[in-house]
Amino acid sequence: MVGDFSLADNTLSGFRHIPRKRFGQHWLKDQGVLNQIVRAAELIPEDCVLEVGPGKGALTEKLIESQARFIQAIELDRDLVVGLKKRFINQSKFSLREGDVLAAPLEAENGLTVNKVVANIPYNITGPLLKRLIGGLSKAPEYSFETLVLLMQKEVAQRLVAVPGTSNFSALSVRIQLLAKCQEVCDVPSKCFQPAPKVDSTVVMIKPFVSSEPNFFEIGNLLEKLLKHAFAGRRKKLRNTIGRFVTSNNQINEFFGCRGISLDQRPQEISPSNWFALAKALKET
Repeated sequence: MVGDFSLADNTLSGFRHIPRKRFGQHWLKDQGVLNQIVRAAELIPEDCVLEVGPGKGALTEKLIESQARFIQAIELDRDLVVGLKKRFINQSKFSLREGDVLAAPLEAENGLTVNKVVANIPYNITGPLLKRLIGGLSKAPEYSFETLVLLMQKEVAQRLVAVPGTSNFSALSVRIQLLAKCQEVCDVPSKCFQPAPKVDSTVVMIKPFVSSEPNFFEIGNLLEKLLKHAFAGRRKKLRNTIGRFVTSNNQINEFFGCRGISLDQRPQEISPSNWFALAKALKET
């Protein structure tokens, strides 16, 4: 994961921890970026925040100092857990759970409902973590969050916010944009970390939607199949990748005509809303 630490050394209140390559640990030392992350979350006294991978606690400290009511953190590294507990032992609005965020409970240990996630997420589990935090096209998330402010690899962030017709637009773009509104907050150069990673990063704000479509996940299940076939051959026209899903049915032809799209287009040229509408039309035939 990309960790966070406001100092450039490896000490933490007398606790020494060398960044571990297997966890991809890089401590964020830029105070300006830390402040932007917290500001983007727009924390108020009613908020209960989940922090994933607090590392040495630089972002944790900012969150505790904010107006948020409570901070629930989850940390996998046992040595860091020891240091974090030592650092924040007197903070009544902070609780730390040791475990893997992909498996551990995400609710607050004091019974409050977590409504926001603010974190520097582990880059090597970005995909499954996003799926757990905001769900997927075929399955609702286990937990519902109002806002997520996440620091992630810049390349992934660009795909989350990409618009149709651009090189970064992908199946991930379609999935995420049908589930949430995504907005870039700020770029974070590698020099902002100690040690510096090999890639740049970006802070993204994600606001999940509440779908009004009663059969959203049924349609989403079919859409996942369409996206898998279409983007596996993103240079190919749709008729050559998802043609077997589309018949000459009049309803489908009418759909393409009304939407101004055709099977001669490529997958990255189709908007998320049109992808969903296509899956819905196919589901109803």
